[in-house]
Amino acid sequence: MQQVYGYIRVSTIRQGTQGVSLQEQKSAIEQYARNNQLQIIEWFEERETAAKYGRPVFSRMLRNLRLKKASGVIIHKIDRSARNLKDWAALGELLDAGTDVRFAHDNMDLHARGGRLSADIQAVIAADYIRNLREETKKGFYGRLKQGLYPMRAPIGYLDQGSGQPKIPDPAKAPLVRELFRLYATGDYSLDKLASYMSEKGCVNRDGGALTRCGIATILHSPFYFGIIKINKTGEIFTGIHEPLISKSLFDSVQDILSGKKKKGSGRYDFLFRRMFVCQSCNRSYIGEKQKGNNYYRCHFCKGSCVREEVFEQEVRGLLRPLQLGPDEIEQVSLLVTSMKKSRETTQEKNQQEIQFRQERCKSRLDRLTDAYVDKVIEKEAYQDRKESILREMKSIEEEMTNNNGQEDSIGRRLTEKLELLKSLYLSYIKGTNDEKREFIKKISSNCKINGKNVVIELKSPFKELSEFRKSDQGAPTKTRTWDRLLKRQLLYRLSYGRILYFIFNLLTV
Repeated sequence: MQQVYGYIRVSTIRQGTQGVSLQEQKSAIEQYARNNQLQIIEWFEERETAAKYGRPVFSRMLRNLRLKKASGVIIHKIDRSARNLKDWAALGELLDAGTDVRFAHDNMDLHARGGRLSADIQAVIAADYIRNLREETKKGFYGRLKQGLYPMRAPIGYLDQGSGQPKIPDPAKAPLVRELFRLYATGDYSLDKLASYMSEKGCVNRDGGALTRCGIATILHSPFYFGIIKINKTGEIFTGIHEPLISKSLFDSVQDILSGKKKKGSGRYDFLFRRMFVCQSCNRSYIGEKQKGNNYYRCHFCKGSCVREEVFEQEVRGLLRPLQLGPDEIEQVSLLVTSMKKSRETTQEKNQQEIQFRQERCKSRLDRLTDAYVDKVIEKEAYQDRKESILREMKSIEEEMTNNNGQEDSIGRRLTEKLELLKSLYLSYIKGTNDEKREFIKKISSNCKINGKNVVIELKSPFKELSEFRKSDQGAPTKTRTWDRLLKRQLLYRLSYGRILYFIFNLLTV
């Protein structure tokens, strides 16, 4: 009795576990073998589409047939064996070599010219069916993308809502993804540290496993989280209609750190004044060191003397004490703030018009770019690069418009908070964290240098003028007209009204 193989196949794992196709194919092949006096010595079962060349089980069966381990094979139908012409050509080579290839459902003699022609035609039809299916699937896929929908599985931080619906933020994971971007943007967290942090928070990947270093990097690189859909395989991008989890500015900050354009934060020790003071001789940063439990700073290039952290702290506090405003000065500032708010309302309206003009200009550029691509004036790669640049710019403009619209609603609250800060400027610094203190110093100073053991901090305007005015007042008690005198002495005769408002605004944005 002739010994042959039996080959059965379904396209997906789900079809193989939940459907009855495999059992039906096997039953039909067994019946065919009995009717034709054939003995099936081994079954080859596969759960993979035949549209792609190189199926593992099918390839292993072909190798065995070439080695003459069986005289032939029985397959249920032609489209179960191959839906691409390369696999069909491989079967044809076996037929030409004398291997007995049979199809249980299609009663044809493949060793006869007519039977072979009929089989070839059916194989071509099966391959064409796949091509057509791909085209229709691609049309549907790109149709969803052009609508702003993501026709694939929702990324971490989002939930699927079914076909034709945008992804929505996951109430449990979306806050953790936002925190992930925020923490990495500080420069103080590595990918490994973030993976540990997310593990502690119980955030897992889409398959329920722990988020790895690679998984964290994938999230941080994805523009989906600020509203842009990017197809990595083709590089194509589309504007999504899903709710962004982060702003584009935050995403850009993260990309700067990932690409090395922006340095990461502290290493093992979080020194308060790290990378803030430079050596006056060589203009290199003083490096923090820990010695006998105390923090020191030294220029490793000049190899000069160490300066204790307390010296820096004492100098900063000494600069901040005279910058505090008294109650009467705060009252004068409040009057000027009222005028400033009115001026800002007019400025905001002008800004809104300018933003809308830029938005329309971007849309016009995108339309012209699309027309140029359709007319084959530019190549696809150049089109994709320019399109991505325009869409990113449009996203930035949308955020700018949102911020501009909401600015007036919050300006009163923010100015009130800043006025309270001015009342306790010195205490706000003392009670701040290391990060807050560093930001504070950066805002008030423009040049921080060390000459030997002397710490020199140069204040920015308007803090410099305020400090000089305090010194010129020779420590006299604060009077009701102190702020008015400061404006008149230092600024009024040299600056326009707009510059005075800018002066006050700088103080209020500390």
